[in-house]
Amino acid sequence: MKTAMFAAVAAVAAAALGVAAPAWAGEAFVGVYKHDVTFIGDAVGLGAAGREDGADIHLGYRTGRIESLRWLGKPQVHTMVSINTKNTSNFVAAGFDWKIDLGQPGGFYFRPGIGLAYTDGKAGLPPANAPGLTQAERDRRTYLYYHRIDFGSKVLFEPELALGYQFSPRWSGELSYTHLSNGQIFHQGKNQGLDDAGVRLVYAF
Repeated sequence: MKTAMFAAVAAVAAAALGVAAPAWAGEAFVGVYKHDVTFIGDAVGLGAAGREDGADIHLGYRTGRIESLRWLGKPQVHTMVSINTKNTSNFVAAGFDWKIDLGQPGGFYFRPGIGLAYTDGKAGLPPANAPGLTQAERDRRTYLYYHRIDFGSKVLFEPELALGYQFSPRWSGELSYTHLSNGQIFHQGKNQGLDDAGVRLVYAF
Protein backbone atom coordinates (compact mmCIF):
# COMPACT_ATOMS: atom_id res chain seq x y z
CA MET A 1 0.00 0.00 0.00
CA LYS A 2 1.08 3.54 -0.61
CA THR A 3 2.81 5.44 2.16
CA ALA A 4 0.38 8.33 1.74
CA MET A 5 -2.50 6.01 2.53
CA PHE A 6 -1.12 5.20 5.98
CA ALA A 7 -0.21 8.82 6.66
CA ALA A 8 -3.71 10.08 5.86
CA VAL A 9 -5.53 7.67 8.15
CA ALA A 10 -2.86 8.00 10.83
CA ALA A 11 -4.10 11.54 11.44
CA VAL A 12 -7.69 10.30 11.82
CA ALA A 13 -6.60 7.45 14.08
CA ALA A 14 -4.47 9.72 16.24
CA ALA A 15 -7.34 12.13 16.75
CA ALA A 16 -9.77 9.32 17.57
CA LEU A 17 -7.40 7.52 19.91
CA GLY A 18 -6.55 10.79 21.60
CA VAL A 19 -9.99 10.96 23.17
CA ALA A 20 -9.75 7.25 24.02
CA ALA A 21 -6.53 7.41 26.04
CA PRO A 22 -8.15 6.20 29.29
CA ALA A 23 -9.71 3.20 27.51
CA TRP A 24 -6.69 1.36 26.12
CA ALA A 25 -7.78 -2.00 27.56
CA GLY A 26 -9.65 -2.88 24.41
CA GLU A 27 -9.74 -5.72 21.89
CA ALA A 28 -8.06 -6.86 18.70
CA PHE A 29 -9.82 -8.45 15.74
CA VAL A 30 -9.02 -10.28 12.51
CA GLY A 31 -11.53 -10.96 9.75
CA VAL A 32 -11.87 -12.55 6.33
CA TYR A 33 -14.26 -10.86 3.88
CA LYS A 34 -15.55 -11.27 0.35
CA HIS A 35 -14.40 -8.18 -1.52
CA ASP A 36 -16.91 -6.05 -3.46
CA VAL A 37 -20.11 -8.01 -2.86
CA THR A 38 -23.23 -6.54 -4.45
CA PHE A 39 -26.21 -8.12 -2.68
CA ILE A 40 -26.11 -5.85 0.37
CA GLY A 41 -25.54 -2.58 -1.45
CA ASP A 42 -28.27 -3.39 -3.99
CA ALA A 43 -30.73 -4.08 -1.16
CA VAL A 44 -30.09 -0.83 0.72
CA GLY A 45 -29.31 1.44 -2.23
CA LEU A 46 -25.65 2.14 -1.42
CA GLY A 47 -24.46 1.43 -4.97
CA ALA A 48 -21.92 -1.40 -4.76
CA ALA A 49 -19.76 -1.62 -7.85
CA GLY A 50 -19.35 -5.39 -8.32
CA ARG A 51 -16.17 -4.89 -10.37
CA GLU A 52 -13.33 -6.22 -8.19
CA ASP A 53 -12.56 -9.71 -6.94
CA GLY A 54 -10.66 -11.50 -4.22
CA ALA A 55 -10.85 -11.56 -0.44
CA ASP A 56 -10.03 -8.88 2.12
CA ILE A 57 -8.14 -9.48 5.34
CA HIS A 58 -9.13 -7.01 8.07
CA LEU A 59 -6.78 -6.44 11.00
CA GLY A 60 -7.81 -4.00 13.68
CA TYR A 61 -8.01 -2.74 17.24
CA ARG A 62 -10.83 -1.28 19.35
CA THR A 63 -10.50 0.62 22.59
CA GLY A 64 -12.74 0.04 25.54
CA ARG A 65 -15.88 2.16 25.86
CA ILE A 66 -15.06 5.84 26.30
CA GLU A 67 -16.94 6.89 29.41
CA SER A 68 -16.18 10.58 28.86
CA LEU A 69 -18.22 10.55 25.64
CA ARG A 70 -21.58 9.93 27.30
CA TRP A 71 -23.20 12.43 24.92
CA LEU A 72 -22.12 10.13 22.06
CA GLY A 73 -23.33 6.93 23.70
CA LYS A 74 -19.93 5.87 25.13
CA PRO A 75 -18.52 4.54 21.86
CA GLN A 76 -15.43 2.46 21.24
CA VAL A 77 -12.78 3.71 18.81
CA HIS A 78 -11.72 1.36 16.03
CA THR A 79 -8.73 1.45 13.71
CA MET A 80 -8.11 -1.13 11.02
CA VAL A 81 -6.31 -2.01 7.81
CA SER A 82 -7.85 -4.02 4.95
CA ILE A 83 -5.55 -5.91 2.58
CA ASN A 84 -6.98 -7.31 -0.68
CA THR A 85 -5.63 -10.65 -1.94
CA LYS A 86 -5.78 -9.41 -5.56
CA ASN A 87 -3.98 -6.15 -4.63
CA THR A 88 -6.78 -3.95 -5.93
CA SER A 89 -8.45 -1.63 -3.40
CA ASN A 90 -6.78 -1.76 0.00
CA PHE A 91 -7.78 0.71 2.71
CA VAL A 92 -7.18 1.89 6.24
CA ALA A 93 -9.94 3.28 8.47
CA ALA A 94 -10.67 4.75 11.88
CA GLY A 95 -13.89 5.71 13.64
CA PHE A 96 -16.43 4.93 16.34
CA ASP A 97 -18.63 1.92 17.01
CA TRP A 98 -21.13 0.87 19.68
CA LYS A 99 -21.70 -2.58 21.21
CA ILE A 100 -25.40 -3.05 21.95
CA ASP A 101 -26.25 -6.20 23.92
CA LEU A 102 -29.31 -8.12 22.72
CA GLY A 103 -30.56 -9.36 26.05
CA GLN A 104 -28.19 -10.17 28.90
CA PRO A 105 -24.50 -9.23 28.48
CA GLY A 106 -22.36 -12.13 27.37
CA GLY A 107 -24.51 -13.40 24.50
CA PHE A 108 -25.63 -11.89 21.20
CA TYR A 109 -24.98 -8.24 20.43
CA PHE A 110 -25.36 -5.73 17.61
CA ARG A 111 -22.52 -3.39 16.62
CA PRO A 112 -23.07 -0.38 14.32
CA GLY A 113 -20.16 1.91 13.48
CA ILE A 114 -19.07 4.85 11.37
CA GLY A 115 -15.63 6.12 10.38
CA LEU A 116 -13.41 7.58 7.70
CA ALA A 117 -11.20 5.57 5.36
CA TYR A 118 -8.42 6.15 2.87
CA THR A 119 -8.00 3.79 -0.10
CA ASP A 120 -5.24 3.14 -2.58
CA GLY A 121 -7.93 2.14 -5.10
CA LYS A 122 -8.89 4.09 -8.19
CA ALA A 123 -10.39 7.57 -7.99
CA GLY A 124 -11.11 9.33 -11.29
CA LEU A 125 -10.68 6.70 -14.00
CA PRO A 126 -10.04 8.24 -17.44
CA PRO A 127 -12.87 7.89 -20.00
CA ALA A 128 -12.48 5.13 -22.60
CA ASN A 129 -14.32 7.14 -25.27
CA ALA A 130 -12.05 10.19 -25.25
CA PRO A 131 -10.98 11.29 -28.74
CA GLY A 132 -7.51 10.60 -30.09
CA LEU A 133 -6.77 7.46 -28.09
CA THR A 134 -4.73 4.61 -29.50
CA GLN A 135 -6.49 1.25 -29.57
CA ALA A 136 -4.15 -0.05 -26.87
CA GLU A 137 -4.98 2.89 -24.59
CA ARG A 138 -8.71 2.52 -25.31
CA ASP A 139 -8.50 -1.18 -24.42
CA ARG A 140 -6.62 -0.39 -21.21
CA ARG A 141 -9.22 2.16 -20.09
CA THR A 142 -12.10 -0.15 -21.01
CA TYR A 143 -10.57 -2.94 -18.93
CA LEU A 144 -10.22 -0.61 -15.94
CA TYR A 145 -13.84 0.50 -16.32
CA TYR A 146 -15.12 -3.06 -16.02
CA HIS A 147 -12.61 -4.38 -13.47
CA ARG A 148 -11.86 -1.55 -11.03
CA ILE A 149 -14.04 0.50 -8.69
CA ASP A 150 -13.96 4.25 -9.33
CA PHE A 151 -14.41 5.64 -5.82
CA GLY A 152 -14.29 9.24 -7.01
CA SER A 153 -12.30 10.16 -3.91
CA LYS A 154 -9.44 8.62 -1.95
CA VAL A 155 -11.06 9.74 1.33
CA LEU A 156 -14.29 7.87 2.03
CA PHE A 157 -16.98 7.27 4.63
CA GLU A 158 -16.82 3.88 6.34
CA PRO A 159 -20.15 2.77 7.88
CA GLU A 160 -20.25 -0.78 9.23
CA LEU A 161 -22.62 -3.22 10.91
CA ALA A 162 -21.96 -6.44 12.81
CA LEU A 163 -23.93 -9.13 14.61
CA GLY A 164 -21.81 -10.79 17.24
CA TYR A 165 -21.82 -13.47 19.90
CA GLN A 166 -19.62 -13.42 23.00
CA PHE A 167 -18.36 -16.97 23.60
CA SER A 168 -16.37 -16.12 26.73
CA PRO A 169 -15.03 -13.04 28.54
CA ARG A 170 -12.12 -13.03 26.06
CA TRP A 171 -13.49 -14.31 22.74
CA SER A 172 -16.27 -13.17 20.43
CA GLY A 173 -17.24 -13.84 16.83
CA GLU A 174 -18.96 -11.40 14.46
CA LEU A 175 -20.78 -11.47 11.13
CA SER A 176 -19.65 -8.18 9.67
CA TYR A 177 -20.44 -5.77 6.84
CA THR A 178 -18.31 -2.76 5.88
CA HIS A 179 -19.13 -0.16 3.23
CA LEU A 180 -16.93 2.51 1.64
CA SER A 181 -18.17 5.43 -0.46
CA ASN A 182 -17.68 9.17 -0.81
CA GLY A 183 -21.35 9.98 -0.16
CA GLN A 184 -21.24 12.76 -2.78
CA ILE A 185 -19.54 14.86 -0.09
CA PHE A 186 -15.84 14.19 -0.64
CA HIS A 187 -16.46 14.15 -4.40
CA GLN A 188 -19.25 15.11 -6.79
CA GLY A 189 -19.87 12.58 -9.56
CA LYS A 190 -18.54 9.03 -9.43
CA ASN A 191 -19.58 7.22 -6.25
CA GLN A 192 -18.99 3.52 -6.85
CA GLY A 193 -18.86 2.03 -3.38
CA LEU A 194 -17.18 -1.04 -1.94
CA ASP A 195 -19.10 -3.57 0.13
CA ASP A 196 -17.24 -6.18 2.22
CA ALA A 197 -19.10 -9.02 3.94
CA GLY A 198 -17.44 -11.60 6.14
CA VAL A 199 -16.62 -12.89 9.61
CA ARG A 200 -14.17 -11.76 12.24
CA LEU A 201 -12.75 -13.11 15.48
CA VAL A 202 -12.39 -10.73 18.41
CA TYR A 203 -10.05 -11.06 21.39
CA ALA A 204 -10.51 -8.84 24.46
CA PHE A 205 -7.43 -7.89 26.47
